[in-house]
Amino acid sequence: MFKASYFKSREVISVNEGEKLGYVYDLEIDEISGKISSIVVPGKNSGIFSKGKTVIPWEKIKKIGDDTILVDVNM
Repeated sequence: MFKASYFKSREVISVNEGEKLGYVYDLEIDEISGKISSIVVPGKNSGIFSKGKTVIPWEKIKKIGDDTILVDVNM
């Protein structure tokens, strides 16, 4: 089992483009199963008060490492 804080310190990187997408700042949880359904990173050009975000479905995560999370998404 993972705590939510486990994900906060990990940078998300697209394996398709090698692009850094940002750091996980939120998780979406399925209320019925209690499982993580997606991770959320700030969207491009998001400022402190911006609501821009990128939601990445859990199925798109390819690898969770010590410092990074590799995802299979096209941005």
